[in-house]
Amino acid sequence: MPITPATATHSTSKGTTDAILLELVDEKGVTIGTAEKLAAHQPPGQLHRAFSVFLFDEQGRLLLQQRALGKYHSPGVWSNTCCGHPYPGEAPFAAAARRTFEELGVSPSLLGEAGTVRYNHPDPASGLVEQEYNHLFVGMVQAPLVADPEEVGETAFVTAAELTERHTRDPFSAWFMTVLDAARPAIRELTGPSAGW
Repeated sequence: MPITPATATHSTSKGTTDAILLELVDEKGVTIGTAEKLAAHQPPGQLHRAFSVFLFDEQGRLLLQQRALGKYHSPGVWSNTCCGHPYPGEAPFAAAARRTFEELGVSPSLLGEAGTVRYNHPDPASGLVEQEYNHLFVGMVQAPLVADPEEVGETAFVTAAELTERHTRDPFSAWFMTVLDAARPAIRELTGPSAGW
């Protein structure tokens, strides 16, 4: 039962609630503290650790998700398979696998690191800012999806050509092309040259 909106809290074993905290980092990705999730995204934004996952099927098609309309940030837009923030002290790889299962009901196969990228993307619609040091992961999806409707509006598997067409037509997250471009070398290694990534 994931709770991800920035304004949400989660219950501890003692029945109390804690704010969702993110890891603040310096420009080299070294942890320097924590901040409450919504506060970290208020302008001008605080640089924090994040992750982005790109999963592919056996045909080399990328799994996209449309963010649920109830999301506090970038609702209803299309983006990569899964993205989010590790809890303080949680390894990015573990967070990526955890959130992929929580959002889509699948455990990634052959999940591997694909580097990092640092960006600053304001979201004009919400007024929030993504100041992120993002850990990238690529892998395979080899099981049926069981998406959480509070997180995911729709899903779609797309070829590289279909993504190009869809990207000109549909709204995408502000960070999507940044993380996709940064992950492309690892994506090509995973999917092979014939997939066109």
